Amino acid sequence: MIKKSAEIALKDCLGLKKNESLLVITDTILKDIGKVFFQVGIEIGAEAIYVEILPRLQDGEEPPKSIANALLDVDVAIIPTIKSLSHTKARLEASKKGVRIATLPGITEDILTRTMNVDYYEVKEISEKISIILTRGKNVHVYTDTGTDITFSITGRSAHSDTGILTSPGAFGNLPAGESYIAPIEGTANGIIVIDGSLAGYGLLNRVLKVEVKDGYVESVEGDGSGYLEKIFQRCGKEARNIAEFGIGTNPKAKLTGNILEDEKVMGTVHFAFGNNTTFGGNVYVNSHIDGLVKEPTIEVDDKIIMNKGIFNIE
Repeated sequence: MIKKSAEIALKDCLGLKKNESLLVITDTILKDIGKVFFQVGIEIGAEAIYVEILPRLQDGEEPPKSIANALLDVDVAIIPTIKSLSHTKARLEASKKGVRIATLPGITEDILTRTMNVDYYEVKEISEKISIILTRGKNVHVYTDTGTDITFSITGRSAHSDTGILTSPGAFGNLPAGESYIAPIEGTANGIIVIDGSLAGYGLLNRVLKVEVKDGYVESVEGDGSGYLEKIFQRCGKEARNIAEFGIGTNPKAKLTGNILEDEKVMGTVHFAFGNNTTFGGNVYVNSHIDGLVKEPTIEVDDKIIMNKGIFNIE
């Protein structure tokens, strides 16, 4: 089953063709999955290259320079690593050069086999609908019964759709796919985020994580995962506290597992990320990007409710 899912990822999602160059970047933890992609690439007839790196310390940390250089010189790259390389300069520069890239941070065999068998054209349709709403929007208000109550501006920012269809030059996304996301205007987020699903690199939460936000930065954290998050903030500095991303899940087959790669795609949830946002339209660069999941939110964009307690209202 994992081989079939790898074929879907490379052939259907990334459009890999015979004689194209493929770079598989994996690490010592996910090397077994990386090797499956490498083998499938060979069977497709691609000029497949396999590289294995040491695991990064946190999501958003740059890969070795030699790997960043290699990324610039291929047609397609697929990146199953335990920590995400999505929001790195290395990935962004390769995308600008036209490389088609899929990252699979923290991927497991179960997630790969279960979530790749989805109608990605359906995912694409709903993701792009939401992205249009966000791109046209100015102000967002998100609140939940568990205590999330936060506002921020998205005026002038463009939303992005992670659709799973990555066949155009420079296309980038996660696999499994299924979200629409945007970088809030720096300094505009104020309020409370109550993360009650999972936290990237930490897993499922046993109790909620309360995040107080003032003028675009995390001011305090309290609850499950707070120590983990504070260590990252201390290691990476003030910019790691930036409210970097607001995302909305759109994959009907994704479920909450504690793995943020899948969790942030769950339909009926949103996620906020702290740290780097330069890879999708923001202005804050830092060697960190940490997502936290919020369940059953209500979302207002310019006073229009587009999701009510986890149910879409976008017809």
